[in-house]
Amino acid sequence: MVNVADGMIVMKQCFHCSKVSTCFTFHREPPLAPSRDGVHFWNVMESEESFHFDLKCTACDTVVKLDELVVLMICTGCDPKCRVNSINYVCQQENTRVCIALGRRPVDERTQLPQEKFAVLEQFIDQQSKDKKSSIKLVPQHFVRNLAKCYAEPIPAEDKLFDND
Repeated sequence: MVNVADGMIVMKQCFHCSKVSTCFTFHREPPLAPSRDGVHFWNVMESEESFHFDLKCTACDTVVKLDELVVLMICTGCDPKCRVNSINYVCQQENTRVCIALGRRPVDERTQLPQEKFAVLEQFIDQQSKDKKSSIKLVPQHFVRNLAKCYAEPIPAEDKLFDND
């Protein structure tokens, strides 16, 4: 992990069309002022502390920038019909937490984490899980049945990623 920085996940809602936007900001305070982006008029709904990072290969020094990743979130099992919840149920039997790689919203208007970057992140998580006391199964956000009703918990800091408490 390189370029680790604390910040906040900010959720906004357009008062015109009701779409929800998620983004990561490197500030410690959420931007409370309404903003405009194209046809959207965004008002801040909520914010949570989190962190941002990139990955660097130890063999070749290649850096994979994860700008499309907003946050890693732990599944809480909030929707019995959700694919992530089904995976979570199986993983709990193996003492493994399920982590969702959440990208930018609105999904149809923002660049999402490409499969190649997701695969690198998944490999990193798998490798780190082998070296830690805690195991994590990473899943992409499109596994979530309904993002608007997902109550997964954001991982607030780098040191909490592999912490089961």
